[in-house]
Amino acid sequence: MEKSDEKLFAGSDKTLLKGREYKGASRIDGSLVYMRHTHPVGYGELVELKGPDGKTRTGQVLDTSDDAVCVQVFEGTDGLSLPGTSMKFLGEPLTLGVSEKMLGRVMNGLGKSRDGARSAQSADERDVNGSPINPTAREYPRDFIQTGISVIDGMTTLIQGQKLPIFSGNGLAHNQLAAQIVRQAKVRGGKSDFAIVFAAMGVKYDVAKFFIDSFEETGALDNVAMFLSLADDPSIERTITPKTALTLAEHLAFDKGKEVLVIMTDMTNYCESLREISTLRGEIPSRKGYPGYLYSNLAEIYERSGKISGRPGSITQLPILTMPNDDISHPIPDLTGYITEGQIVFDREMNGRGIYPPINCLPSLSRLMKDGIGEGMTRDDHPHLSNQLFASYSHVKDVRNLASVIGEEELSETDHKYMEFGEFFEKKFVSQRFDEDRTIEETLDLGWDALSILPAEELERLTEEEINEHYKG
Repeated sequence: MEKSDEKLFAGSDKTLLKGREYKGASRIDGSLVYMRHTHPVGYGELVELKGPDGKTRTGQVLDTSDDAVCVQVFEGTDGLSLPGTSMKFLGEPLTLGVSEKMLGRVMNGLGKSRDGARSAQSADERDVNGSPINPTAREYPRDFIQTGISVIDGMTTLIQGQKLPIFSGNGLAHNQLAAQIVRQAKVRGGKSDFAIVFAAMGVKYDVAKFFIDSFEETGALDNVAMFLSLADDPSIERTITPKTALTLAEHLAFDKGKEVLVIMTDMTNYCESLREISTLRGEIPSRKGYPGYLYSNLAEIYERSGKISGRPGSITQLPILTMPNDDISHPIPDLTGYITEGQIVFDREMNGRGIYPPINCLPSLSRLMKDGIGEGMTRDDHPHLSNQLFASYSHVKDVRNLASVIGEEELSETDHKYMEFGEFFEKKFVSQRFDEDRTIEETLDLGWDALSILPAEELERLTEEEINEHYKG
């Protein structure tokens, strides 16, 4: 037989095997089902499973070998039995039908309707794993996104195409902040369409209802596509939710030319599901029981943001994760910090003092901020003003520590000014109402109000011209 005939035969054989069905599972372990003696199948291949009740479930090939195939079942394995379970391998990856009509809709983690309406019909099926982007085709992010939140816009500015995570803790106000950003975020100048893709993983029903009600009340839902994987949904669904959300985001950004903001909460629940699967498979654990591939898995998600040269649109990511025990050195925030371009860090002590949002600007940073602020983008005094606010607030911490040792009455006059500045900065600049939307000009003016409490000679990071124009002391 000639080589060309062999290739033709192999291709035909593969086509014949596509959609072949096998009955009788060899093992069911949690959300994983094992099937022996199948034809060679591909990693990530889509699978249809049927149980004794005839109900069809969706799965994905998680591992494959000459001996057996391991399939993760998104809807859970309740009701399945070893002899009564059948599998059909579809010969293609998990896909999502993408459409602009998905904006304004509430879907589950797999992209199926959750709001009672019919699913948006689309002939455009996309692999949820995304398409690789040539690194040389990426465009450097430079354009400013206004969130209306002073401590973010002024101190840790969000740039189009950036991935800027929020490090929070259990019980803190990260859900309120996410809802506020969804309502208020906008591209300055209104040069292009702006859309938001919201993905929630492992959230409780009351949290999901809070988001939906919040978006409906303000009319923001019309411009938001929501992917909700609730706490009582199978945990395996959480591993696919960020991928389906980003698949739609890529369509809206690079096909429809929209500036897309993707908010994902809570990435800790996503990582917990990865650990659960890894444990079921008997893999050798890494730090704190998480799989050794946690870093590369998170990178696959975070790196699906950015801008592509010569193509309209952009994807900006704002993932939210709750740090277990408020530990910023925990594997999830630690690895996230290596992949992303900065972080916004919540502070439990500030939250206890009634400051919203309780963002501690000292450990927070935006590595792309310097390229998206200044003249022609925000305001010419923004870079120096931000640096001075950081430096002055850092000194406030030192003065407060000193006061706790020697008492406030022993502080110098300048130190008392720093104490007054710190109080104003936290209560007026950082803190704002849940429904308060500040422009960047209002934010910068508030920053000058705070710095004007200090003596002008303490403002070493500002130019003389900037002090003469804006200083109010």
